[in-house]
Amino acid sequence: MSKAFTREDTDGPEFDELPAIASLLPAGATNYMTADGAARLRTELARLVEVERPQLVDLAKSDPDSKRRLSILDQRIFQIEQSLSSAQVVSHKPGPVERVTFGGTVMVREKNGEESTYRIVGLDETDPDRGWISWLSPLARALMNAGVVERVRFKFPSGEKELDIVAIHYE
Repeated sequence: MSKAFTREDTDGPEFDELPAIASLLPAGATNYMTADGAARLRTELARLVEVERPQLVDLAKSDPDSKRRLSILDQRIFQIEQSLSSAQVVSHKPGPVERVTFGGTVMVREKNGEESTYRIVGLDETDPDRGWISWLSPLARALMNAGVVERVRFKFPSGEKELDIVAIHYE
């Protein structure tokens, strides 16, 4: 076989093509996002495009691992751009309200007196460690449109619980 049809391994290891990132948003669902969530994504996008990507482009010329990191970074940039372009930003005035809606922070109390706080946010904003849950989650759906002092039932993996809504406010 002619040498012209063979590949010499001078460029470093080949990496498999990264799979496309599928949207977690169900087909036909609106991509609701809080105003501060959209601002955080815009800030992240600017940092990735203006700072991190140019550095990786320079490194990728001589470092095969940087090519893979650049590919991963480009996917994240694409994902943020898609999310922001389809986002319907919902904003509220800070303060207490009567009913739970998107963007609200809800304090609930279980029968045993244990209190938890959840903020209902867009899919791209979820952060379980902070108590930020997607508006599509079963818990958020159970809380939506309920008012202060109302009781809602929700099936946690550990069993069904009744949650009393103690307070609702917007940040």
